[in-house]
Amino acid sequence: MGSGAAYGGARVREVRRAGVFLGLLVVGAFLVPLLGPDLALRGTGEAAAPAVREVGWLRGVMLAALCVQAGEVWLRRGPTPPRSLAPGAALCGTLAAAGLAVVVAAGNLLPHSPGAVDPGALAQRGDGRLALLEVNAFGAAWLCALGRRPRLAAVPLALVVLAEAVRAHPEPSTPWLGSLLTFVHLSCAALWAGGLLAVLRTVPRLPAPEGARLLGRYARTAAYLLAALTATGVASTLRRMPPGTVADQLTGTGYGRVLLAKTVLVAGIAALAWRARRHLRAGRDAATPARAELLFLALVVLVSALLTALPLPIRW
Repeated sequence: MGSGAAYGGARVREVRRAGVFLGLLVVGAFLVPLLGPDLALRGTGEAAAPAVREVGWLRGVMLAALCVQAGEVWLRRGPTPPRSLAPGAALCGTLAAAGLAVVVAAGNLLPHSPGAVDPGALAQRGDGRLALLEVNAFGAAWLCALGRRPRLAAVPLALVVLAEAVRAHPEPSTPWLGSLLTFVHLSCAALWAGGLLAVLRTVPRLPAPEGARLLGRYARTAAYLLAALTATGVASTLRRMPPGTVADQLTGTGYGRVLLAKTVLVAGIAALAWRARRHLRAGRDAATPARAELLFLALVVLVSALLTALPLPIRW
């Protein structure tokens, strides 16, 4: 009787924590794209794109869907995961990518009538073809998640990352270098955030020693992912902003301000990850700092989505 009551109490606490996490995430999902552009661009003299809020929301959903699926693909190398979130995430990603394709088909404007959308333009423009690729790739990932070999979703998910990397670097000089940096950066971010979500959903369903081993395996992987994220992030920043202008652009441009906020969040995440690793080595509960790390990672995904919708920094 006592063990049943203890299990029931643990389940109630787990549901409450999940509810708080989802509540904070929903609030952030609305506030970051809604208020972020005005706060970031205030006093800079820059103008936001007409559909910046809508693009921020759609791209946030798409990036979150990518993270959830990437994490489950990574976890399937180990213990059996709980009920998969991948089909729902892939469907949300498909719908978000389709919404972004509609914006592109309307000339990168928010369409107010069906006549403002020109589907034929998608096949004639580079950004349109990339938008179509993302819609089809998420659709393929959805079919893989529903099938018997869900790990095959890694292929279409890689195509989504590739399309995002190419879309972010239309510049005439060495676009391949910027795309490569973004491909590695986004892949590592998706595995880091999605892997932690998948692990935290799986650990409570495992015996304590096996759960600790799974957390340890993830912590080792996350250390390499953080190193790659840092290296590619610094290289991309210096590529966007020449070294002599970084300080001014981080505070004087909307892109720089959001990038600075993202950097502060990632530094906090690194501190939480270090604390969780210390708890793990000492045999203490590492799940609590890991949950806080996951919340900050979710905020980073939202901030990153906003970053993609803001004007690029000026190369002085």
